[in-house]
Amino acid sequence: MKHHLLLACLVSIYAVGYTQPNVHERTLADYVHAAPFPFTLWEKPDIPDRIFNIVQFGAKPDGQTLNTKFIQQAIDTCAAAGGGVVVIPPGLWLTGPIELRSHIELHLDRGAILLFTPDHSQYPIIQPPRSSSFVVASPIAGFDLEDVAITGEGIIDGSGDSWRPVKKEKLTAAQWKALLQKGGVLSDNGKIWWPSAEARDGEQYLKQLKQSGKKPTAADFLPARDYLRPYMVWLVRCKNVWIEGVTLKNSPKFALYPNYCEQVMIKDVKVNNEWWAQNGDGIDISGGKNVIIYRCTVNAGDDGICMKSSPSRYADSSAALQNVLIADCIVYHGHGGFVIGSNTDGGIKNIYVTNCDFINTDIGIRVKSRRGSGGWVRDIYIDRIYMHNIANEAVLFDTYYEQSSAADTAAQPVTPETPHFTDFHLSDIQVNGAASAVVIRGLPEMPVERIFFTDMHMQTNQGVQLAYAKNIAFRNVEMKPANMPLVKLWNADEIDLTGLTFSSQASAQLIISGPASRHIRIPARLPEGAVVLDQHKSEQVLIRE
Repeated sequence: MKHHLLLACLVSIYAVGYTQPNVHERTLADYVHAAPFPFTLWEKPDIPDRIFNIVQFGAKPDGQTLNTKFIQQAIDTCAAAGGGVVVIPPGLWLTGPIELRSHIELHLDRGAILLFTPDHSQYPIIQPPRSSSFVVASPIAGFDLEDVAITGEGIIDGSGDSWRPVKKEKLTAAQWKALLQKGGVLSDNGKIWWPSAEARDGEQYLKQLKQSGKKPTAADFLPARDYLRPYMVWLVRCKNVWIEGVTLKNSPKFALYPNYCEQVMIKDVKVNNEWWAQNGDGIDISGGKNVIIYRCTVNAGDDGICMKSSPSRYADSSAALQNVLIADCIVYHGHGGFVIGSNTDGGIKNIYVTNCDFINTDIGIRVKSRRGSGGWVRDIYIDRIYMHNIANEAVLFDTYYEQSSAADTAAQPVTPETPHFTDFHLSDIQVNGAASAVVIRGLPEMPVERIFFTDMHMQTNQGVQLAYAKNIAFRNVEMKPANMPLVKLWNADEIDLTGLTFSSQASAQLIISGPASRHIRIPARLPEGAVVLDQHKSEQVLIRE
């Protein structure tokens, strides 16, 4: 009896000790505490508990009545009273664009669908406050607000399919046929469907407008309205923003787009855009400080969760975007799971991405820019990332975004807009299925530098490719590419491969080329035949350790 009791206790102790690491889930406070830079939580927006139901202002949930003026009246009345909660109850609420106010919480009850009208005439051309540009009014917008929230379990539908072009290559034959039956027009080559001739011809119209030399008015942009397209939820220079629980779907362009906002909480938000949605990004943060993206799920037609920055007099001069925490998120489809760029010319620093899943994305971790729109991006920390079925690169650093790196190999003068990617720390990255493991394409005048890979396991078709990269280190990294070589280096300097798992076979596993390649550290045990040097002597390039 004692023997069985002791055995049961041992089994129980073993089971608890074995399973506890798997069942423990970190809280948001845990992630904030673990951030590798100073980061603190902030209080939720100070929203009074007054309730303003849009039905009281005449709104009807029949999907036919245009409720724009009723919803806006509820928001404005609430703001005039000092703030409160504007409630959208269950129902199908058709509306045009609305503008939020300070101390307002827009709450969508479960069962509520806020459907933005596909009638583009309802979206005026506006000139946002403190801006010289003209844009199409966003379905939901807010400028220079404080204490603002969008909450609830309802759905916000931007009717983006009435705005977006569609590329034929992204649809099946049946889908393309059904799309053509909706009307619209095709590009000259027949490969792109546009919802209207104005959308198709808008780019050319804007070029002609610019060349005319006249000072444009809002009316001058109306012929290009269909081409310009609005962001769906666009918040500019707002402080203490809280977005929680809602589903954003079918956006005309980016679904959620805070610009130069501070203290932004995006929690339990779901973004659903079709994978062919042109410019259908999920969550894009452009400039700002102190941002949390927590437990969000994204399906996107473009980038999933993306960091951007551009110079602004409203931004910190050291980095327009800084102090961002992204945790417990899933991206099921998108051009990239976690993305930086392409515009980084305002500078980006202090980004922490942890415990995220990327499934069926084109690229897993995507850092992109190009000459003319680049800037200094540094102190980026990415860990506990799990990827499956990545179409292209699991990890990509690309300074030739939408350009060919083979077309221009000559160094150019360094300017403030030269992409400068440095001090990235990637650890505990697990990949099952990708075309390539790691690809880095730096510039001759500005290599990608100080990138550190630690504790990674990657099963891919191709291995590592580094071009114009400097001070790159691998520690406890195991890669299993289906095709050799394991590593290809071109004009790479100070590359530490001693922590990368090489095969004991003598077949070519490491290929080094380019006149600037030097200081390549490799394991001492690596067979001579495993290294192929292009016009180099091994003693000038290799350091065995």
